[in-house]
Amino acid sequence: MSPHTAPLPERGIDRLLQVVDRLRGEGGCPWDREQTLETLKPYLVEECYEVLDALDDGTPEDHAEELGDVLLQIAMHARIRGEEGAFTFDDVAHRIADKLIYRHPHVFGDVKVADSAGVLANWEQLKAKEKKDRSTLGGIPRHLPALQKAERLQSRAARVGFDWDQVHDVVAKIDEELAETREAMQTGDAENLTEELGDLLFAVVNLARFSGINAEEALRQTCDKFIRRFEGVEQRVKDNGQVLHECGLEVLDAHWNAVKAEERTAG
Repeated sequence: MSPHTAPLPERGIDRLLQVVDRLRGEGGCPWDREQTLETLKPYLVEECYEVLDALDDGTPEDHAEELGDVLLQIAMHARIRGEEGAFTFDDVAHRIADKLIYRHPHVFGDVKVADSAGVLANWEQLKAKEKKDRSTLGGIPRHLPALQKAERLQSRAARVGFDWDQVHDVVAKIDEELAETREAMQTGDAENLTEELGDLLFAVVNLARFSGINAEEALRQTCDKFIRRFEGVEQRVKDNGQVLHECGLEVLDAHWNAVKAEERTAG
């Protein structure tokens, strides 16, 4: 019997790994065999975002399907590393299990913690022991979305006491950065303006974090709201027999305000 026609295991993870082995193996799928860790990068990121979309808008079946797509990426990465003799999927699973056991001594050992804050404090201490020479800010992925990365950096710094005492101090920092941004606009120096805008955004993220609000989620909701309202403007323009790009800002702004008013009335 050909290895490509042999029955696949029933157990889900074994089935997946054998499928990937066949896809990557001799006589497998040409596209899958051509993939490298570099070419797979965008797919891994995309699949993670599709899981988030399924959580927001999909069914449990959609969620399960998208998680499967992420698991496929993990299996492909592990298979490629296995071909290099570096590690296997089983090694990946063992490593995360060992890490979880080590970092949860209050569950798998005799350490006592009072609440989740104690868990986080103990987690950071254990991480520090693992990597003694690493900065407090070390280990935060370079490719995180910028708002999320800013929040992670601020949270890490706050855990060692580098944080504001009062929310009005955070707001004052935003005012300071906004003033500096205005000054940069006056100079016409694009590099300086870029830096000041970055400082302003960083300060706004700090306010969100200090207020217990996820900046990435807040901006995502605003983006969704903008899409919804702009599509409402497009529909009003169409209903009036107008052409969007010929309306002009004054007309479009009037439609925008009408859409907002309709939302408030409906809400």
